[in-house]
Amino acid sequence: MPRSGAEARRRLQQAALDLYRERGFDQTTAADIAARAGVNERTFFRHFPDKREVLFDGEDELRAALAQHVAASGERFPYDILLDAFRKSARILEDNRPYAEPRLALIAATPALRERDLAKAAAMADALAEALRLRGVPAQLAALAAQTGWATFHHAAQRWIDDPAQGLDAHLVQAFDDVRSLSGRP
Repeated sequence: MPRSGAEARRRLQQAALDLYRERGFDQTTAADIAARAGVNERTFFRHFPDKREVLFDGEDELRAALAQHVAASGERFPYDILLDAFRKSARILEDNRPYAEPRLALIAATPALRERDLAKAAAMADALAEALRLRGVPAQLAALAAQTGWATFHHAAQRWIDDPAQGLDAHLVQAFDDVRSLSGRP
């Protein structure tokens, strides 16, 4: 069984998710996760700095993809730029749906994971704001658009988990339209 690389990383993630669901987050150690994945604890820590971070792997990939899509978007308005970027990056989540669904439920039920999720959300909003600023969007507007856009994206992703009959793209479009309707903008 490979002890390093992408396969070991995936096994560690799945083992963590399974153990957190079986025993609870607080009752599971990094050593437990490593044993379930068939690797030693040192291998766990080569891949992840702590047992919370194992559930947030892939955030860097998503952040980079979103920043790239923001930079390349043909849209003109900040909120439309973000929707375009989220729609183009949706495949990352769609490809991980079997993992994403229980992961989101676990995060919602675990205070330590909710805290980490909030920190990750703030970092994602900061990265999106920076990508918008690089396109010439004024700093205050970029920050507001990024924070609102990320919250809208998160809302759409949760709706997609709750209602898989529609794809993530449809939920994104609907959520962004709903936010626009809050301001009276068609």
